[in-house]
Amino acid sequence: MKILVTGGLGYIGSHTVVELQSAGFNVVIIDNLSNSKIEVLDKITQITGIKPGYFNFDLSNKTACEEFFSNNNNIDGIIHFAAYKAVGESVNKPLMYYRNNLESLMNIMDNMNIHNIANLVFSSSCTVYGQPDVLPVTEQAPRKQAESPYGNTKKMAEDIIQDTVYSSDLKAIALRYFNPVGAHPTALIGELPLGVPNNLMPFITQTAAGIREQLSVFGEDYDTADGTAIRDYIHVVDLAKAHIIAVKRLVEKNNKLDYEIFNIGTGNGYSVLEVVKSFERVTNTKLNYKIVGRREGDIEKVWANTDFANNELGWKAEKDIDEMTASAWKFQLALK
Repeated sequence: MKILVTGGLGYIGSHTVVELQSAGFNVVIIDNLSNSKIEVLDKITQITGIKPGYFNFDLSNKTACEEFFSNNNNIDGIIHFAAYKAVGESVNKPLMYYRNNLESLMNIMDNMNIHNIANLVFSSSCTVYGQPDVLPVTEQAPRKQAESPYGNTKKMAEDIIQDTVYSSDLKAIALRYFNPVGAHPTALIGELPLGVPNNLMPFITQTAAGIREQLSVFGEDYDTADGTAIRDYIHVVDLAKAHIIAVKRLVEKNNKLDYEIFNIGTGNGYSVLEVVKSFERVTNTKLNYKIVGRREGDIEKVWANTDFANNELGWKAEKDIDEMTASAWKFQLALK
């Protein structure tokens, strides 16, 4: 089976490529290196002993997209990661996010229809829930008005996929995942954003390594035990494995609906300060941080009810928060 992974040199994409190749899939990557590095291709090869196919172009370029699919029409399924993903940046540059995240998806789905590629696993997000009324949040919870343009692109993308599935022969699974952190046990791949990190964990590790002067903790007045925001952090390898199960479900025709949605998280909520304390504990490193004002676009607290994914997919997150922070630090140290 040949699987196309868009954004396959990015953080989650690269870990998923490793798991796909380890499971025997033939993998092709499209990545324009907007938030990744070409060196990751060699790291994937080093881990798996297999060099995946690689193409560098922008999926929001309709002509380039059509050319690729015309020349690579033996694809059995697509895992679509390629998108801009920073909440704060999306608030400041909404048009950039709508244009990139939605045009790329529509170009892919156009070509799936043309070239009879039936199976799509979509990288969705818990941001579609906004601030849920009930926690832990289930897949049946109403989607709310997005708190950021990034979150809105995920919500709109789900609608585009659902409408397209119902009007065609396409089958799709949307994985609504929570907050991926950590790194591969080899420490060869991990979260390495270009420029200043927008996510918590790489900012923690870069601060501890002396690359960043200080970690800013956004907000201390949330309605939580310690006043800081709560998220469901999931180890990236656990998350990657969920994608393998999802794509197998589609290509082996074990899906029960043409369009399915699953929460992918641990079912546990950790505050920002709890993550900081975990990092300090497992690394024996004191972190320089300060409390600052809330960040626009952030919600207060969210964590997953994962019963549906656990029971229907036979998947369950295995790694705890200390394993997540320890692996992230191991990856950071390996960069020196």
